[in-house]
Amino acid sequence: MFSYCADPSALEGLSWYLCYLTTGKHMAFYTSFGTVLLLLAITAPVALGFGFLGAMSARSHFAPLSWLGKGYIAVVRGVPDIAFFLFFVIALDQFFEWIRHEVKCPDWEQPIRQGNDFVVCAAAKLPLGNAPQVVHEIYGFSLAVLTFAIVFGAFAANVLFGAMRAVPRAQLETAEAYGMSQRQCFWRILVPQMWVYALPGLSNLWMVLIKATPLLFLLGVEDIVFWARELGGAKTPRFTDYPHGDWRMWYFLALLVFYLAFTRVSEVALDRLMKRLTRGQATLAGEAQRKAA
Repeated sequence: MFSYCADPSALEGLSWYLCYLTTGKHMAFYTSFGTVLLLLAITAPVALGFGFLGAMSARSHFAPLSWLGKGYIAVVRGVPDIAFFLFFVIALDQFFEWIRHEVKCPDWEQPIRQGNDFVVCAAAKLPLGNAPQVVHEIYGFSLAVLTFAIVFGAFAANVLFGAMRAVPRAQLETAEAYGMSQRQCFWRILVPQMWVYALPGLSNLWMVLIKATPLLFLLGVEDIVFWARELGGAKTPRFTDYPHGDWRMWYFLALLVFYLAFTRVSEVALDRLMKRLTRGQATLAGEAQRKAA
């Protein structure tokens, strides 16, 4: 913090804005951009893992496993995201606390469900009441990552399931004729070639995931939308050293620029990845590259 910011009432012009934009709350606002990027960096591969397992289960010849995979895809895709986010996080948190309650407090005699309240012993709370604030934040962030991964994993599973079916069956039959096992055909023929068919759908899913990050606010995580509303709202001298009117439009304009820039970078990266995947493949894009060469 600048030394001349000690007396905000004496500031004016550029100095006032410099001090205002370097307050503790603004530093938290800037840090929240990193929170969103970290969420995307962790959620994307985890959701892809959920999707891959879901697609493998859906195409399994073992009927119960196939039903499980197709049921996961159908149920999660059929529930509105906002309803799933509001319900699932509460249910998951209570499930974890119930497991801990059964292990740590076996002598508990009171009912866990007391009307609308969910009551467990103090030792079963997640996180513990005396835990540092950073533990509470990490726990909430972890729940958010898991929820995002399950939701978008179902959409990824549907995309990958379709991509697996798009790989020409003749190639798998040729591999089997050369003596490859079903496992070898899957990992050496099907999986390497399915990505070129899956990438258009996965790229759209990535864009939707970026736009869904404001839902972090619903999960109790102080994200960029939370701080934009908090800092942009009108402030009076009674509650702050830097009073101002309703500036939410400017804060949300900054978020607009951030999301547009990030999606543009994503488009460029995905386009290069698509060109790399289609090189030498028996697809229209691969054929176009061969003719251009």
